[in-house]
Amino acid sequence: MAHDRLHERLNAYLAKKGLRHTSQRKVIADAFFGGPNHISIEELLARVRKEDARVGYATVYRTLKLFTECGLAAERNFGSGPSRYELSDESTDHHHDHLICLECGGITEFHDPAVEKAQEAIARRYGFRVRSHKHEMYGVCQACQQADEAPRARPRRS
Repeated sequence: MAHDRLHERLNAYLAKKGLRHTSQRKVIADAFFGGPNHISIEELLARVRKEDARVGYATVYRTLKLFTECGLAAERNFGSGPSRYELSDESTDHHHDHLICLECGGITEFHDPAVEKAQEAIARRYGFRVRSHKHEMYGVCQACQQADEAPRARPRRS
């Protein structure tokens, strides 16, 4: 299972750094590895507290920073609002990019080989060796566009 591989990687990192694998870290890891992508600290804390009400905000914050340091998580800041965390491309072997709706805050992941190919060509043209990249497009999602175009009730005249 993919979660087992993530736990193994976390355990190896903790051992290398001389850190303990606590029960609270395990609960946080289980919630993060099995939860939705693009989760905020507050959202993860709510999930974790369903399993262990004693876990605090600072513990979740520090643990997510630890996951980021060891390459399991990636911190994303999609404009306004809190930072969001997702499993890193490196930890999942699944690269993706993002469409971010400026109206509802929705995030859509996508992978397009043509976009990847264009990025590689641009890097070659400039003699640039890419180690990683983020591709984010900001706009208005289809649902918000449709809601915006829906007929509005007209105010009644007296």
